[in-house]
Amino acid sequence: MAIGAVLAATLFALPAAAQAAPAAPAPAPAPAPARAAAGLDHPAKKDIAMRIVSSAENSSLDWKAQYKYIEDIGDGRGYTAGIIGFCSGTGDMLDLVEYYTQVKPGNVLAKYLPALRKVDGSDSHAGLDPNFTRDWAKAAQDAEFKKAQDHERDRVYFDPAVKQGKSDGVGTLGQFAYYDAIVMHGDGSDPTSFRNIRKRALSKAKPPAQGGNETAWLNAFLDARVWAMKQEEAHSDTSRVDTAQRVFLKKGNLNLNTPLDWKVYGDSYHIG
Repeated sequence: MAIGAVLAATLFALPAAAQAAPAAPAPAPAPAPARAAAGLDHPAKKDIAMRIVSSAENSSLDWKAQYKYIEDIGDGRGYTAGIIGFCSGTGDMLDLVEYYTQVKPGNVLAKYLPALRKVDGSDSHAGLDPNFTRDWAKAAQDAEFKKAQDHERDRVYFDPAVKQGKSDGVGTLGQFAYYDAIVMHGDGSDPTSFRNIRKRALSKAKPPAQGGNETAWLNAFLDARVWAMKQEEAHSDTSRVDTAQRVFLKKGNLNLNTPLDWKVYGDSYHIG
């Protein structure tokens, strides 16, 4: 090809190249999804929950020392015992000993089952005294009895509270507020039960899952909880809400992150 023809072809090609559309920029990498806050069922959070409950129930953060605990605290529920306050008068202690006897027949508490069935619903010690407290402490040395307490705590209190909390869209603190309420009040049909505390709160606010603000919802729930506590003389001290859960909420600590500082019945506690 002649030099002139080559030059002409080159000049003719340059504008076309100049007018070519620029290459599309590479798409930006998608942002990493935010890490979901650990729920109360995360092992570390569950341990924190147990320590806070123990501060109220046993005036101690050492919840694992409470498997052997048992006394009548004069609240009309008979004996209160174990890591979560199983009561001879409310049926959960009976359920616990029945379950323990299923997994370990002939245990030291099995002989009290007839008496526990009779005293259910009352504060009576009939058929339990004088050796039930001693035998409870003896049973608490058995790893199977500790596992049985853990099992019943989770089945009756912890798992339902966490499930309802997640369904309502609340974080770890809200799940704990539910748990502490169900531990104290149970989840029966009486006006002060957990489900009716929640129902009372629903008349004032909506949980996040229904489009509500989480802090406003938890304040409404804690208000309803305080009302329920004041219906019983034995639970009329509301510090486990006022100077504990409400403190965490006011600080915006919806994930129940440490460090935590609170008071119950005037005593100060800290988890670092």
